Amino acid sequence: MKTVDLHVHSTKSDGSLTPAQLVDLALSKGLSAFALTDHDTTDGIEEAMAAGAEKGMEVIPGIELSTEYHGKDIHILGLFIDKEQPEFKAHIQAFVESRILRNQKMCRNLQEAGIDISYEKLLEAFPGSVITRGHYSRFLLEHGYVKSMPEAFDRYLGDHCKYFVPREKVTPSQAVSLILAAKGLPILAHPILYHMGKQSLDVLTATLKEAGLVGIEGIYSTYSPADTRDIRKLAEKYDLCISGGSDFHGKNKPGLELATGYGKLAVPYEILENLKQKRNELFA
Repeated sequence: MKTVDLHVHSTKSDGSLTPAQLVDLALSKGLSAFALTDHDTTDGIEEAMAAGAEKGMEVIPGIELSTEYHGKDIHILGLFIDKEQPEFKAHIQAFVESRILRNQKMCRNLQEAGIDISYEKLLEAFPGSVITRGHYSRFLLEHGYVKSMPEAFDRYLGDHCKYFVPREKVTPSQAVSLILAAKGLPILAHPILYHMGKQSLDVLTATLKEAGLVGIEGIYSTYSPADTRDIRKLAEKYDLCISGGSDFHGKNKPGLELATGYGKLAVPYEILENLKQKRNELFA
């Protein structure tokens, strides 16, 4: 069976492999295609697509936008985006600038906790990356401030830690509109991870469908069979395409592999074909 992985991260956000290295790994895993969906940035797309064209790997240009909904962090994937669309490009730059300000404030907070850290040191340690909390956790681990990356979140980086600084975010509906403006397909990422309860998730899905949501991530590394069934029912109710992916981050998510997740993941190529057909219907 031909398989794909439509949720993958590189060093341009919080993954540990470069976009070109992801192409090599995808080939070694026998994938037919993968989508590069870095957090709030499209910086790795050109490199990934160039390497894919050279080596015969289909690369889908994508992004994962961070949004806020009733105090929860909700992620919207955009697949097949035109990263040069002016409105989309302007908003992505605004996201980058907002993240920089947040990181500078977080570094000052951590300095007050006695940690020798600065935004400049993070950039030096992770060149070319959009700095996320995953980078902070690696920095703290590598410099001996914590014994594990989860500990870094528990003590310093979690949403309710006194050192954490929230970032200004768009709403999920705004993210859907931005992706559509870039001729992309907006997909609700890993909805089970939000722990919203079925009724609240149904309300969110209905709201996003009205805004133009096209798909929902129904195949994911941590889903149980029951989770997958629930999301498929939700997709059928709101006439949404199913998407699927590993959410691969390399060594930043130990044990989670490209293409296979924690061992049992398999996203059939048919999923990608359905998404392509939907895109043709919307933007032909």
